[in-house]
Amino acid sequence: MLKISNTVTIPDGEIEITAVRAQGAGGQHVNKVATAIHLRFDTRASSLPEAYKEKLLRLKDRRISKEGVIIIKAQRYRSQAKNRDDALHRLRAVIKKATEVRKKRKATKPTKGSKQKRLDNKARRGALKKLRRKIDP
Repeated sequence: MLKISNTVTIPDGEIEITAVRAQGAGGQHVNKVATAIHLRFDTRASSLPEAYKEKLLRLKDRRISKEGVIIIKAQRYRSQAKNRDDALHRLRAVIKKATEVRKKRKATKPTKGSKQKRLDNKARRGALKKLRRKIDP
């Protein structure tokens, strides 16, 4: 069971995990052992709350297909168990990212003092550059 929050968990049966051969260099060992993990999680068919499903489907992430299937390939480590844990951790992170509530931005205006400070700095820089010019005789 994958725990997302205090109230939301995902049963192991909803997460499809398969071991595949890892890509890249690795010598003789890599040709014999399937250490990479290919994780598939169908959000539409899952037991997640509807609010979670909607937010996940709206999320712009290359790991989420048009059908709503989250696909994660973990091959960072040389052991299958570590890659499995890494894939589950990344799935949890994707779901948490989709469901976090962002703080509303308050529109602000620059203060009178900050405007004056900016103009003073501009004038100072301009005067400094003026001093670098050639002197006309």
